[in-house]
Amino acid sequence: MRRSRSVYRAAAIDEPRLVEGYEACRRAIRRAGGTEYPTARLMPPALRPALWAIYAAGRVIDDVADTGDPTGREALFDAWTAAFDEDLRRGDSEDPVRRALVHTMLTWDLPTDGLSAAFAATRADITGRIHPTWKAWSAYSQAVNTSFFAQGAALLAAAGLYLPLRLRYLDAARQWVDALSIIDNLEDLAEDLAQGRITVPVEVLTDHGLTAADLAGGTHDAPVEAMIAHLAAQARLWLAQPDLFRELPPALAVVARAVTDIGRLRLERVERAGAQLLRGKPRLPRLASRRILLPARLKAHVAWRFLTPIGPARSRRDTATPRPPALSALLPAPRTETPTPPRPHPSGARPPSCPPRRLPRHVAVVMDGNGRWATDRGLPRTEGHRAGGESMRDVVHGALEIGLRHLTLYAFSTENWRRRPEEIDGLLALVREDMVDAAVLDHDVRFRWAGSAEGLPQDVLERLVRLEHATRDRTGLTLTLCVNYGGRIELTQAAASLARAAVAGRIDPAHICERVFAAHLALPDLPDVDLLWRTGGEQRTSNLLPWHAAYAELHFSDTRWPDVDRRDLWRAITAYADRGRNFGAVPDSAAPAGQPAHDAGTPGH
Repeated sequence: MRRSRSVYRAAAIDEPRLVEGYEACRRAIRRAGGTEYPTARLMPPALRPALWAIYAAGRVIDDVADTGDPTGREALFDAWTAAFDEDLRRGDSEDPVRRALVHTMLTWDLPTDGLSAAFAATRADITGRIHPTWKAWSAYSQAVNTSFFAQGAALLAAAGLYLPLRLRYLDAARQWVDALSIIDNLEDLAEDLAQGRITVPVEVLTDHGLTAADLAGGTHDAPVEAMIAHLAAQARLWLAQPDLFRELPPALAVVARAVTDIGRLRLERVERAGAQLLRGKPRLPRLASRRILLPARLKAHVAWRFLTPIGPARSRRDTATPRPPALSALLPAPRTETPTPPRPHPSGARPPSCPPRRLPRHVAVVMDGNGRWATDRGLPRTEGHRAGGESMRDVVHGALEIGLRHLTLYAFSTENWRRRPEEIDGLLALVREDMVDAAVLDHDVRFRWAGSAEGLPQDVLERLVRLEHATRDRTGLTLTLCVNYGGRIELTQAAASLARAAVAGRIDPAHICERVFAAHLALPDLPDVDLLWRTGGEQRTSNLLPWHAAYAELHFSDTRWPDVDRRDLWRAITAYADRGRNFGAVPDSAAPAGQPAHDAGTPGH
């Protein structure tokens, strides 16, 4: 209790009855011995009591569903959930766990649909649900576990913490949840069998020559060992989801990786126990788990310290009720002040008059020639990149002036890692320090990042995610910066995501079309490139947006990027406006530039 006092102070919980309720939740999840309690300690103190309440609710309803005479469990379960509904309406409860849960739900203004879904799925399991296939088992796993994950995500959202999860990572998230479910099922095998429940898919039993009666009887150790090894291997495979944490804020990535590492440790104990799982639950070695959790606590503590305070959502409780203090969340709130107009060009040049129908919607730029520009002047190549940063800012202002909707800039490719370390450091320093400050934060620009987090320094990654979040409500120019981006990698990852979905039975391969494939790209809502412009004298696209640029008009200029300004962008747009785009159809003089003459799908020769 002494250690918890600082947590309750951070969460502004001082009423003794509430503290009693939250303490009951804390003890319940700690006594259960799972990963919920240690991982909750990786979160900010202000959030821990709420997480204890959510986790404890899951434990309690699971215990209610497992306790006593099977014929009376449904009635007990219904009584508990009905009492919670009534307590939620009253705003208080005599039951300590429900009291804490009600306080959490009302204080943080959380939706109830996640809990309702978890309650319904758990109730359906009281009579001993049989899962004939992996697909049926996964559907149940997702119904129960994802509901509680969603409740935790709603809590984070109420605290102001943005959790991006793009469609391409959805399959990885499901597999990761299923991996944790497999581990839970294997650890609880003896307890579930004692309650008459078989949590292993029937098709897995059949593949190993087993029946439910064989498991319940505690015999056939050799095939049981093989089955457990098979399930553990599947869980280990699904736990390995390096792409899943790519877009998480760094502090939450620490938490997710700690859960993954603890999951692997639990798998080791499961594999070592083998058929002994039919007789009892393996213990998680305390020393080994501490070796994972102690460094994770330090990393999480450091990560949370650098965050901008954001308050909780509007409470449904009486306004006199103390609210939790602001959570130190990773990402700043959107900027709401009136954006500054683009600064004029020093020469006084104004953008050309271009009819909206002839203006490209999306221009992508390969900013080439920085290094050669510096070498010609006897300067380090890094100085060319620094000079190119100023060119980039001026081009952004020019895009705003002419009314461009989408501008994509190729800042750092995956192939750039082959360059000298000092040049790599210079490129990353440009992103870190000043490449997008003036171009984004003060003007009507929505910033987006395309690329891989793999290998990027943590501060660079944080900066990119911060900017993306802080400008998410802007409606002017969308500026996409490609940092650590490779077009072939993007296509490969999209194909891998589709393959996983097909193997899992979530997509029929016969129904995969361009629209379905595009939905698995990193930025599925990025429009096709109308104009791809490369500076520096080279004439190639260098792996930039190969999917989106399939029908792009190409424009090459000899000017090296540090010598470019907005007037060069306007010249490229003017050249584009004078072209007729046919998309493989017969040229039609009546078709406006930038639009297809006919609805044709194949390029001409």
